[in-house]
Amino acid sequence: MAVRIEKDTMGNVEVPQEAYYGAQTQRAVDNFPISGLKPHPALVRATVQIKKCAAQANMATGRLNSELGNAIVSAADEALKGDFTDQFVVDPFQAGAGTSHNMNVNEVLANRANELLGGELGNYAKVNPNDHVNMAQSTNDVFPTAMRLAALELADQLARELQELVVVLRRKGTEFDGVLKSGRTHLQDAVPIRLGQEFAAYAQAIENNLTGLTRSFPGLRELGIGGTAVGTGLNAEEAYIDLIVEKLSRVTGQELSRGRDLVERMQNMEPLLALCSSLKGIAVNLIRIANDLRLLSSGPRTGLGEITLPAMQPGSSIMPGKVNPVMAEVTNMVCFHVVGAETAVTMAVQAGQLELNVMMPVIAFNTLFSLEILKNCLHQFTALCVAGIGVNEERCRSYLDQSVGLATVLAPSIGYAAAAEVAKESAKSGKSIRQVILERGILSEKALDEVLAPFPLTTPGVHGE
Repeated sequence: MAVRIEKDTMGNVEVPQEAYYGAQTQRAVDNFPISGLKPHPALVRATVQIKKCAAQANMATGRLNSELGNAIVSAADEALKGDFTDQFVVDPFQAGAGTSHNMNVNEVLANRANELLGGELGNYAKVNPNDHVNMAQSTNDVFPTAMRLAALELADQLARELQELVVVLRRKGTEFDGVLKSGRTHLQDAVPIRLGQEFAAYAQAIENNLTGLTRSFPGLRELGIGGTAVGTGLNAEEAYIDLIVEKLSRVTGQELSRGRDLVERMQNMEPLLALCSSLKGIAVNLIRIANDLRLLSSGPRTGLGEITLPAMQPGSSIMPGKVNPVMAEVTNMVCFHVVGAETAVTMAVQAGQLELNVMMPVIAFNTLFSLEILKNCLHQFTALCVAGIGVNEERCRSYLDQSVGLATVLAPSIGYAAAAEVAKESAKSGKSIRQVILERGILSEKALDEVLAPFPLTTPGVHGE
């Protein structure tokens, strides 16, 4: 591979001849071959947006030459259109605080800006990565700002997927509202419930999660950009700080604000933890719902088999005709990862020391990866599983008729102890609650019909007293 020689403060470095990144990025590539992964595109996009807005703000204050500043802005615009995606190469697991990622972006934009001004790659005589692209900035305020902007972008997308799942679950709740079935607690027979009520409850749970997710947004929108190295704003003018926040609001479409305390914004990564905690809540509910769907669709002959899930692919390499609940299964796996990622973020957030949290790269990776896989999985789960759920009404009715949970309905009429005796005999003999009641002569058939009228049993009230 053809190389060029670049020099940084530590000496000479060989960089691929055609690379838009430079010496510090190459050192990071050499030092951190950890995961084989690249930075999340949303993090790159957010960092480039910061560089563009910083150049515009520095030109507005008169600190940055307009020729150089406009070249940086043009380079940033090209990057935001998707150029140079292969040039952002630093592993997510890297030097603390994200310095390598910040310099990767600085070098790519500096090289492209120099190229636009007639220069060559690796020659920073006109546009310098540190002096110009990074003007009035530090990794320590750029990286946490980029984390927040990237998280907001992906969280907005996740919110839309959650809302769609709520809509589909509510639609299923309406569709199944006339289907009576046996409720189950402790995985044992319980009083009747409508299948539609179960799905409406799932919808409400996810809607609650959506509220929790959006509750974390205000903390993310308060930025520490302009705090530079330790949050004091050294080398950043007051006008610049207000300008860059204003310009970032415009370019991202987010209602951003300047941090009330820039030192706090640099030290405290808790807003990211609040977001990840909401993701954990979403994941836990999705695990529960996916597991319910697997149970309710189990069989189809030797399980519950009360609902059917769409058949998406063959389920076995050895058992012909077997079909598995694959969309519920992949949802479980994604959610397990999200739960674990929240623990990693928790540990990283508490690991901040004095004026800086150097564990920001692992916070960024776990937060953005969780958002990405969760939103993608939700889209597939909603479209390929929930939307196509069917019901086996005959199976639901059969289980309901056999359920010993119906004995609960009798308690107001015959007393708890007598109802318990009926339930025990039903369980022991295999006879239905109805059979036992009639055989014992406890109630007439007409009175029993009134007590066991199915639809009133799934609404508030004391029936058949």
